[in-house]
Amino acid sequence: MSSPRDFSPSGAPHPHREHSAQTSACAATVRLNKRMAELGLCSRREADAWIAQGWVRVNGRVAAVGQQVGLQDRIELDARAQGQQQRLVTFLLHKPMGYVSGQAEDGHTPAVALIQPRNHWREDPSRMRFDAQQLRGLAPAGRLDSDSVGLLVLTQDGRVARRIIGEDSVMEKEYLVRVQYGAVSSNVQAAFPAAQLARLRHGLALDGQPLQPALVEWQNPEQLRFVLTEGKKRQIRRMCELVGLRVVGLKRIRIGRVTLGALPPGQWRYLLPHEQF
Repeated sequence: MSSPRDFSPSGAPHPHREHSAQTSACAATVRLNKRMAELGLCSRREADAWIAQGWVRVNGRVAAVGQQVGLQDRIELDARAQGQQQRLVTFLLHKPMGYVSGQAEDGHTPAVALIQPRNHWREDPSRMRFDAQQLRGLAPAGRLDSDSVGLLVLTQDGRVARRIIGEDSVMEKEYLVRVQYGAVSSNVQAAFPAAQLARLRHGLALDGQPLQPALVEWQNPEQLRFVLTEGKKRQIRRMCELVGLRVVGLKRIRIGRVTLGALPPGQWRYLLPHEQF
């Protein structure tokens, strides 16, 4: 077994440093795979695979699948796990209309079908070369409906997926939304009541639960800018319906600190090493 490396609670490598949350030694235990995911080391699935291969140590001992650990326990990863993780790729796709984010449904093609050499953006600054192996285990981190366009993240890396769509994620997602108000399709801003705009920002509920505050402002007289930190199904369209607006176009332009930029519709590029969500 190669020399293991300790990791800090943030998930960044740091020799000889223990994971610690300054909690009591009698704190309740959790499954090792869950703890590794909480620390941002990997996904639970990756953790189980590494544990099964003997690539994880707890307090200096090789871990077992299903093992329970406390917050004070030291978790070490073998260098082979590190190397495997470094080979995982993340794609940024400008999803066009008519494609679904995940599995094929209602006759629509999944967006992953666009991840092929002919759709690779010519101006991609990454030096990576496409390989069919990069499609293995590839999954969308967040969804865009078939009638929505814009930035879609497809990744092999469980850490990336957790940051974007994990239970505790509060990552911002930014959208440009063209709307109509009743029969009004031009200069909607002038016709739409300010009180209803305030409700869009805070005061609506979906599925019996109040929504988190959102940033909602006019980008131009026919288009709103939304910044959300949650992602309920068809959330923006449903929010707009509650205040009498009809969405006629929806485009996601940012997730966290990563923007769609000049990426053309239907094309993709690699997430660059320095880019962080």
